[in-house]
Amino acid sequence: MDNGLRPDRRPAIAICAWDPSFTAWDPVEDLSGDPWNPIGARTLPVAGSAEADALAAQLSDLLAKGECGALLLVGRTAHTGVFRVQMRAENRRLDGADRLDHTGPGVARATAPTAEIVRDLTAAGLNAVAASDAEEDAGSYILYRILNDLPDGPASPAIGLIRAPSDVTNAKVQLAVKTAASAIARHLAPLPRPSAA
Repeated sequence: MDNGLRPDRRPAIAICAWDPSFTAWDPVEDLSGDPWNPIGARTLPVAGSAEADALAAQLSDLLAKGECGALLLVGRTAHTGVFRVQMRAENRRLDGADRLDHTGPGVARATAPTAEIVRDLTAAGLNAVAASDAEEDAGSYILYRILNDLPDGPASPAIGLIRAPSDVTNAKVQLAVKTAASAIARHLAPLPRPSAA
């Protein structure tokens, strides 16, 4: 039965602040209760969790099932004064004591357009750098887990991680996340049209 509504063919970007205590990023802008969406895409807000393994599995599952075509992880950096777009994650257990995956690569590179995100953040008036060092926290651990779980192939989803310094306002964090998500959205293709039954 046709309800008159056209299917939403915009690709989805999952946005997740992995630490549930990090409340600077709020996907809902107003009283409507609807999450913010970048031009040409829709956001899929994913709640953070203190259980890093469970959250990594949940996010990997969303990507594997095609429920989203991109993922942006959001959190804090130990550094001050500058937003950091993390370019890679190391193969380390969460406690840092050993390798997470003894057969996996030592480093996994983020697939989001890092240079473009940094350029757009700078154009928006935010201090930002592309960071090659992985901070030893749940964000880096989750990033590695998700990147390592990706199947081989040319059509990898865009996966990135942005870190906010503790000395910036929530408004700047909101701007940074929206700017990063918008840069990722420019590279996503619309969902295919449903085939006729």
